[in-house]
Amino acid sequence: MSNHVALPTVPDTGPDTAGAPVPVRIAAIAALGGLLFGFDSAVINGAVSAIESRFAVSSAVLGFAVASALLGAAGGAVLAGRIADRYGRLTTMQVAAAMFLVSALGTGFAFNVETLVLFRIVGGVGVGLASVIAPAYIAEISPARVRGRLGSLQQLAIVVGIFAALLVDYALAALAGGSREELWFGLEAWRWMFLSMTVPALVYGFLTLTIPESPRYLVAKGRIGEARGILGTLLGEQGIDLRIESIRATLGHERTPSLRDLRGPALGLLPIVWIGIGLSVFQQFVGINVIFYYSSILWQAVGFDENSSLVITVVTSVVNIATTLVAIAFVDRIGRRPLLIIGSAGMAVTLTTMAVVFATASTTVVDGVTTPHLTGLQGPIALIAANLFVVAFGMSWGPVVWVLLGEAFPNRIRAAALSLAAGAQWAANWVITVSFPAMKELSLGLSYGFYAVCAVLSLLFVLRWVKETKGRELEDMDAA
Repeated sequence: MSNHVALPTVPDTGPDTAGAPVPVRIAAIAALGGLLFGFDSAVINGAVSAIESRFAVSSAVLGFAVASALLGAAGGAVLAGRIADRYGRLTTMQVAAAMFLVSALGTGFAFNVETLVLFRIVGGVGVGLASVIAPAYIAEISPARVRGRLGSLQQLAIVVGIFAALLVDYALAALAGGSREELWFGLEAWRWMFLSMTVPALVYGFLTLTIPESPRYLVAKGRIGEARGILGTLLGEQGIDLRIESIRATLGHERTPSLRDLRGPALGLLPIVWIGIGLSVFQQFVGINVIFYYSSILWQAVGFDENSSLVITVVTSVVNIATTLVAIAFVDRIGRRPLLIIGSAGMAVTLTTMAVVFATASTTVVDGVTTPHLTGLQGPIALIAANLFVVAFGMSWGPVVWVLLGEAFPNRIRAAALSLAAGAQWAANWVITVSFPAMKELSLGLSYGFYAVCAVLSLLFVLRWVKETKGRELEDMDAA
């Protein structure tokens, strides 16, 4: 997610700290917020079918229940910067951990779908806070020479969190003999899936007590002595006074960003802002979260049993981790734009393949619901195409969009533009998530056909409007 907290430009004139263990340890703890972000987002995957039957909800209500966390996330993301600037980065992390914990308990013991939605929203607020504060804090405590690598821990933590959630879902369902079956203490497996989030929430909350506050926040609050000690530990003793003065100078020039700064001639906004919004919307409209939120019921709908569906989902999350590592390795070598182009082309081909497979599959209609049945090679082809789609997305539009959003905006509008682009991404995520159950009942072929069209449009969008930012200084970005 985006970083709504303005960051200082702190010269790194000290020794090369690329191998220093302290910043790495601190950044890894902060990145656990991303792990909880991924865990909370994906844990519902294995519980979807059980929730549908336990509370006897319609597809529309089910879609809203799954997507409800995104509503909280939007609010949490908007509030994160203000909370962090007023109360501190560590306090914000601890509030996020507390909300994750409350959400885990509330959803695990939910007695109706309304309660489930309420606590999903609470967890979503934690997601929004963590998605903003973790990368902000990492950037503020990292030596310049390793800031990029340490910053990438956030994206890596998110996909690891998704994997962990899906693995837990599979293990619990396997132990119980199904997500609807009782496991321990009279509670069904799907409830334990949500309750499992208490473990990483408690670990995250505890570990935030072991890391220092951001030096930038301390300088802003006039706590210079504390900031000096932390900067010395993180960056070395040389040039501490220069760093503190640099932070002071940055703080002195900062002002609260306003949406008025984004006004321009292109339908009321600057062209670069529309490009950021377009990147955010296309990242979601290709349907990636359908894979991570609904894949278990998707594969069950086409003939796989629940156990096999969860295994497929876990394998897919491993693929996502591997391709994210590929993107981290190559984004500074071959550039952002080429990766997006390759990714869009790959997504268009794989999504079209899935659309054709589902559209040509035999179907049965029960109570007005059309269910496809994959026969012969259709199942393996759909499975391979789905995982290749994740490969194409994971090595391109997943991490690269966030790199571009952090680089492409000029300094004077970066915070406000990132806020608007992040809002557009949460909104697009919500639309896709809440609409899929109904679209699935209408036609999976049509659903994946729509995502394929969006992938093609994303390719045309990049070719026409997205410029390469590799190797360019942030100060050189033009708002025109």
